[in-house]
Amino acid sequence: MNSLAVSVAPMMDWTDRHCRYFYRLFSKNIQLYTEMITAKAILNGDKNRLLDFNTGENPLTLQLGGSDPKEMAKCALIAQDWGYDEVNINVGCPSDRVLLGSFGACLMKEPDLVASCVESMIDKCGIPVTVKSRIGIDDMESYDQLTDFIARIHNKGCQHFIIHARKAWLKGLSPKENRTIPPLNYPWVYQLKRDFPQLKITINGGIESCNEVKSHLDHVDGVMLGRSIYNNPFMLREIETSIFGNNKNLLDREQALIKYMTYIKQQVKVGVPIRSMTRHILGLYHGESNAKLFRRMLSGKTVEFEHLNDWLKFKKNSTTEIKID
Repeated sequence: MNSLAVSVAPMMDWTDRHCRYFYRLFSKNIQLYTEMITAKAILNGDKNRLLDFNTGENPLTLQLGGSDPKEMAKCALIAQDWGYDEVNINVGCPSDRVLLGSFGACLMKEPDLVASCVESMIDKCGIPVTVKSRIGIDDMESYDQLTDFIARIHNKGCQHFIIHARKAWLKGLSPKENRTIPPLNYPWVYQLKRDFPQLKITINGGIESCNEVKSHLDHVDGVMLGRSIYNNPFMLREIETSIFGNNKNLLDREQALIKYMTYIKQQVKVGVPIRSMTRHILGLYHGESNAKLFRRMLSGKTVEFEHLNDWLKFKKNSTTEIKID
């Protein structure tokens, strides 16, 4: 199965390089995405801080926020030179921040502008340019409006659309509410695949299990999961086996934790705070009998490396310790 068939969504403040490193320990095949990074930040800010990633994260997509075709094209070329496998345009985020910046979900009302960005980016770089959107916003009520949006952008070269199967309400709902309150409409996404068989269509929104992933893959080309992975990252191992058919060199929770501890030790040496890394593993024991104990251990006022050693002793009844040099 193509590794792009299942992906982890770009999630602001969550899918940073530490989070992605941890996810890759469980799955070599899943597609990973960065947090959304604005085009202006890349062009005017610290590119190393914003764009650097760990060896082994690929396949990795850079998600861009922006609406200026020239700026987006420059960023697409930078993404290619930096080693990203593809670049994705955010046309789905409903927050006030993106609305004020003229990118995100508000761009669903400007398909020709999105199409111009796609065209400029494709002309500038050789990696795929994709679009992540909703099924509509505000007064976009019809399936025909959605197909018009897709067709205009596809005509300028986009071959892959990731569709969050909910509308976004730019007024009246918070970003958090926009993730749950607008009803899911999977049939519209399925119909898109039937109406545009030449396109790669990935479905996103409310998907929480491997069985659901398999069910969706009967209708579309790909499935993107978000918070279900963040809350239960060990599901990535199940995806690796049941979706990709890979049963070799898989890590259990403790093996992955030991590898991540080695990573933490390296990052601490260059000044990365431990909590900025341990916050991504709070869901490691989701559904296990000691899950609350693990979360409590990492959620105190101070988090020390030795807390992880203590946990491994508790789980393995081992006297072996990993200490920061």
